[in-house]
Amino acid sequence: MKLTSLHREFILHFGEMGSRWGINRTVGQIYALLFLSEGPLNAEQITDALGVSRSNTSMGLKELQSWSLVRLRHIEGDRRDYFTTPDDLWEITRTLVAERRKREIDPTLTKLRELEMQGETGDPYAEARIAELREMIEMMTQFHDEMSRMETERLVQLMTLGRKLGGLLDKTPRLNPFRKAT
Repeated sequence: MKLTSLHREFILHFGEMGSRWGINRTVGQIYALLFLSEGPLNAEQITDALGVSRSNTSMGLKELQSWSLVRLRHIEGDRRDYFTTPDDLWEITRTLVAERRKREIDPTLTKLRELEMQGETGDPYAEARIAELREMIEMMTQFHDEMSRMETERLVQLMTLGRKLGGLLDKTPRLNPFRKAT
């Protein structure tokens, strides 16, 4: 695959962002390459395009598969495995959110619940803060559950309406518990 300057810049950026997202640079670059590729690529093509080692490519593909961000494809008459990303950006986003929730949010929520079940510790302020954090995370996860069940078209409509709804809340103080009375 011949990379254009657009490809290279996008791939480099994803590699840089990878460390901020908790993945290594090569994994980010592999994902970016697959995302921009019109068709599925095999490990050799990925290795050649990115100039990384075959082992880095293999490990990166395994990590992306564990996140459910790449799909394995087979091409008739070819024994090699090919990889691609989903075409639907909303599916990718939903997968990312679900995986991050499973890996980061759910364990935190479990720990907060465990801490609350310990009973009174003699630190009412800390207990209240933990309860408040648990309640907020539970609210966010319930919202996520509702949004993940929604059809993409309705979700897009809801997001488009978000700004308008925010403006409505600003104009209607009794609907906005966070707005300060004037």
